[in-house]
Amino acid sequence: MKTSSYIHILAAASAALALGACSENSWNDRLDGFEEFENQPITEVKTVEYTLTDENYTQIAGDQANKTLAGADKAAALAQVGSLKRFSTEIPASEYALAFLNSTAFPYFTLNDGSAVRLTYNMAQNEPAELTAAANAMTYEISDQEYIDEVWGEDNYINAFAPSKPASKFIPSILSGNVEAEDGTFCIVSYRMATQEPVFGGSSQPEEPEQFEQTDIIGTLKSGDAAVTIKGLVSAVCTQGYTLTDKSGTIFVYMGSGYDPMTYPIGSQLEVTGDIGDYNKGLQVAGASATVNKYETVAFSYPTPTVLTGAALDQAITRSTPELAVYATITGAVTVTDRNINIKPEGAETAQGSVYGFNDEVKALFTDGATQTITGYFIAIAGSRYCNMVVTEIDGKPLYQDAAAKAPARAAVSVPTETLNAVYRYTDGRWSVPADFIVLNPADYTAMGQSHPNLSAAEPYLSIYLGKTFSYAAEGNVKYVFWAKYADKQTSYVCSPYICTGNGQWEPNSYVTTETNQFVRNQGKWIFDPNVKINLPYGKTAEFSIPYYQAVVDWVYENICVPLGDNSITSGKFYVTKFGTNEYYSGASAYQNNVDLRGASARGQYPAGYPDDLTDDDITELMKHRFFYETFPAALGKLHAADKPIEGLTVLYTITFGAYNGSTTEIYEAVYELVGQGQFKPVSCTWWENGVGNGKPE
Repeated sequence: MKTSSYIHILAAASAALALGACSENSWNDRLDGFEEFENQPITEVKTVEYTLTDENYTQIAGDQANKTLAGADKAAALAQVGSLKRFSTEIPASEYALAFLNSTAFPYFTLNDGSAVRLTYNMAQNEPAELTAAANAMTYEISDQEYIDEVWGEDNYINAFAPSKPASKFIPSILSGNVEAEDGTFCIVSYRMATQEPVFGGSSQPEEPEQFEQTDIIGTLKSGDAAVTIKGLVSAVCTQGYTLTDKSGTIFVYMGSGYDPMTYPIGSQLEVTGDIGDYNKGLQVAGASATVNKYETVAFSYPTPTVLTGAALDQAITRSTPELAVYATITGAVTVTDRNINIKPEGAETAQGSVYGFNDEVKALFTDGATQTITGYFIAIAGSRYCNMVVTEIDGKPLYQDAAAKAPARAAVSVPTETLNAVYRYTDGRWSVPADFIVLNPADYTAMGQSHPNLSAAEPYLSIYLGKTFSYAAEGNVKYVFWAKYADKQTSYVCSPYICTGNGQWEPNSYVTTETNQFVRNQGKWIFDPNVKINLPYGKTAEFSIPYYQAVVDWVYENICVPLGDNSITSGKFYVTKFGTNEYYSGASAYQNNVDLRGASARGQYPAGYPDDLTDDDITELMKHRFFYETFPAALGKLHAADKPIEGLTVLYTITFGAYNGSTTEIYEAVYELVGQGQFKPVSCTWWENGVGNGKPE
């Protein structure tokens, strides 16, 4: 049967009128009845529908009250609500959606008591354990020192793997020595791979360093130039990439979120071949898909910086075309937030400097509200007002410029390399490549037409990618694809499951269903739909059902047997049997966890309770009425004594239970309405065709 809740809609009206320079007698001429609206609270009671957004799931996962509710045991499961955008059996919407509904982020936060929301949300269904584990994948980048120590040795090496030194041979041991992980942990590893085998000199004498000649090309570049080769020096670094300077100018090489600034220290001589694009009115190299050839690391000398005053900064943000990086300095008041460090020079009306790609160490060098000076490369304009700076100095203190001394010596030879990604999983004490899990590489994003190594949405890209990569997959094959998702100005990995539908076609393989449930507003708070469904399994092992049936037995003893003269629930003198767990007044059994409707058995237990003129069928009918109308409502009142009705709502309790007729146990459904605190009014029971019987027999 379908359970419904009814909301009585209350009409509400409000009017706001404003006049200038009105006297205190301005409202003497009022319409009839207008006075009745004075000082009346605005009331808005209604039923609404709302579907959670991706942002809502992130808010729910990050809510402190939910974190406290989840505790350490369910912390990971709560985090997955944000990353996988769905609830689960561990983190149900009935408990964890409440913090969002009761926050100002919920659009209907101001509705009054008696309102209801039909909330639609995603719910995990038969979700593979490895998919949930993949949602918390770690990331790791192989460093230059690890190529020396773990792969090649100090004499002859390159800063990459090579055909003779495959990544799969070394990555497991590198991870084992550097990453602490629990069983089942996923890790996405970024590394460089040589596109050709390095050739080392056979002489014991060191090779003469290859002559490095800077190009004179950066100053001529424009967006759309493809496969451009630049030979220059790294002039600044951050967690999003680095600036590359040759004889004619400086350009930003964008590597993506999580880039290690120590990959190429300041002063690194690089040969970079890649495509030229633009972003936020700044020219840049698509670094993630570029090939890089590294030479020596040398000292780098900075030019005299351009001073960006407030007026100059306001002028700079008016540019309409993408430009190259400019070495500049800004002095002004600092604003530090969780995600941004901005600096506004005196006299600036709109523009501000913004530290780009900073980490915690850099952030610690700034003080909110202080006047400070930053120097570095002005590379782009974000939000039409923030001048992004890859900073090289803060208040005269150099950043990252001691990295050259810490960096390993140049590779024995230089070869073209490309950046690749791989997926590993830690199981049974070792790292290995998990079956059916793959990760997109920088070149894949370029092939998809992306200017950055990320996507804003999985489709239509991943299904096409899988169709080309696994065109001969059999129907039903499953792949789990890690891809970098860009959202809210941040990039993070997402793992999306796909299934082959045949003929090389792939579709998202969702383990998520959509559910809609009701929440109501009561006493200023949203609560889960009060309509209750209780399933009472039958059988001796159905422990959940015991309290309900035993409550019936206890009620019969206290209210029927004791007045008859009984002084022990196990006396067996009247309706309750000598075991004290079942009774034949209404047939409840806390032993079999059902309702025993055998009329003959009831008469056998207490013959005096059933006159001779009643047939077995009459007794069965009498017990049905007693159970539905008398004993079970009393049991509900005892077990749900604190439950209160909600004004304006019909709150229904639907009970599913089993009844034994002498040969089989049939399943029935009884419905009760909560009409007072702990008070339940019978509505219907399916063991009668009409739901209510023919009236209680005398």
